[in-house]
Amino acid sequence: MFGLIIVSIERRSMANVSRETSSGGDNSHTFESTTEVLNRIFKDSSSVGAEMLDITQRKLRLAEAEFPKPSRTRIIAVANQKGGVGKTTSVVNLSAALADGGSRVLVIDLDPQGNASTAFNIEHQSGTDSVYDVLEGRLSIEDVKQPADGVVGVDVVPSTIDLSGAELEIASLENRTDLLRGGIESFLKSSEEHYDYVIIDCAPSLGLLVLNALCAAHEVLIPIQAEYYALEGLGQLLKTIGLVQSSINPHLIISTMLVTMFDRRTILSQEVYDQVKGHYPDIVLETTIPRSVKIAEAPSFNQSVISYDPNGAGAVAYSEAALEIAKRSEKTLESIDAQRSGE
Repeated sequence: MFGLIIVSIERRSMANVSRETSSGGDNSHTFESTTEVLNRIFKDSSSVGAEMLDITQRKLRLAEAEFPKPSRTRIIAVANQKGGVGKTTSVVNLSAALADGGSRVLVIDLDPQGNASTAFNIEHQSGTDSVYDVLEGRLSIEDVKQPADGVVGVDVVPSTIDLSGAELEIASLENRTDLLRGGIESFLKSSEEHYDYVIIDCAPSLGLLVLNALCAAHEVLIPIQAEYYALEGLGQLLKTIGLVQSSINPHLIISTMLVTMFDRRTILSQEVYDQVKGHYPDIVLETTIPRSVKIAEAPSFNQSVISYDPNGAGAVAYSEAALEIAKRSEKTLESIDAQRSGE
């Protein structure tokens, strides 16, 4: 709906220009930009109109924004042991938004449920070559990755239900936490394609698969639902990350926290955001992800919300979050280097 409004207004604005040009007049007196037309229409209207104006203006700013690419590949684990916080949704939509901004993204689906693979319309039934084969050492990432359907710039390493048994199979191995790291490092060294981001979708647990992701990653992105229950599990996750930092991956940093399912109509959402922002001011994104039916619907159509509803509130918010992440790249890489040097 928002897209139709924008197109209609732009056509009206261009029609004004055409009329003035044909009559020899000075079009600077009559031409209105899309933003000016929207302001005139919705300035004193209802909250719905104000929201439409806000989304449209943000969309126009995004269209003019440049997504800077990181100077080297960022390897990000998206983790939260609590389910239902928007973890996989964030992986899918941030990846699509970063690719839309010109970056090259490799998504590794490390959740046996395979929801990220579903959202990108990637084949992932039992028996399909997948991340399970990478962990077991039978295949490389190059062998199993597939291009995301309809999303230029995103490749996906799929997950299958076979992965659910992997933790038992690798538990006795000496290098059981290094399996994914070895696969990623070998792939990035040999790949003819340069990837700006490797984004790992973790299972909602704190088992061996998640430890593999935290060992392979350089940084962690934590999605946090804007509810108090979501904060209860955050302490345990941070404790686990601390243990990983002190033992198997001392270079790991927590680079980003993203507040999801934010309802700006409620005081609770704002209070949760303020509390998280107050504790972690440098890593919590300014952008919040709203509750949105379109975000929830998109996976059922094997799409990201970026392509399913590009002018909606969810797509705009995820694009803004991706832009923030991209703009923070060099600062984040500096933090990773500082962690490595022990500063």
